[in-house]
Amino acid sequence: MELLDLVNIPDEKRDHQWEIDFFMAVTKGNLKLLHDAPQKGPDNWPYLLAETGPDATESANKIMQWTALKGVGLVVNPRKDYPDYVFTYGMLWHFKETGLFYRTAEESPVGTLELQEGQKLHAGPPAPHYLPQYVRNILKEFFRDQGVHRPKILVMSMDRKHYDLAFSLESLGNPPTREHQGIAEAISWFLPPHYSVALVSEKGLPAFVDLA
Repeated sequence: MELLDLVNIPDEKRDHQWEIDFFMAVTKGNLKLLHDAPQKGPDNWPYLLAETGPDATESANKIMQWTALKGVGLVVNPRKDYPDYVFTYGMLWHFKETGLFYRTAEESPVGTLELQEGQKLHAGPPAPHYLPQYVRNILKEFFRDQGVHRPKILVMSMDRKHYDLAFSLESLGNPPTREHQGIAEAISWFLPPHYSVALVSEKGLPAFVDLA
C-alpha cells in the first residue's frame, strides 16, 4: 500500500499491521520538510517536521539518515490533530544501522536493577553495533548539557538473552531515587524502544567504561 493511502486510513482502523505497512512505505516514499531546522516537540526533544502529499519530493530515507547522525527525531504530518507517526531518535539510528526501527522484545524494565545473591552476571562494554560511536557522542552531549561530564556505562545480562544498558549512578552525580525514572525515560529517547535502561551503583559490579 502506498504511503498516501496509509496516512488516509482513520486512526481507529490502524493496527500493528498498519504500523508495519507504514514503516515499509515511508522508507520508500517522499516527505516535505516544514522547516529546515529541527523544532522542539511537546516533550522538549528536537524533531524534524515533515508532511506527506503530492508536493513531497524529498526522500524520507535520506531525511532519516540525516536525523540519525544529528540526534533528532522525526514527526510525520504534525499538523493533524494527532501526527501520523513520531519517530524518536533511537528508532532512527537503529533504522540506519539495521533497517529496522525496533525489534520485538518482552516488556523491558526501565529503572533500577537489583541483583539477588548468587545470581551470575554477564557484563562488559557495549559493542559498536549495539551503541555506535556517533550515538555515544550525541548521548554524551546530552549529558554534558545536564552538567554530567563523564557518564559511565556497562552492558549487563543475567541470561545472555536480555540486556540492560546500565548507567553508573555515581557518574551521574548520585541523583535522588525519585529522579531515577525520569532520567531513565530521558535516556530512552536516544535508544530503540526495545532497549532496557538501568541506573545502578558501581559497587560490587565489573568496571564501568566511559561513554566517550
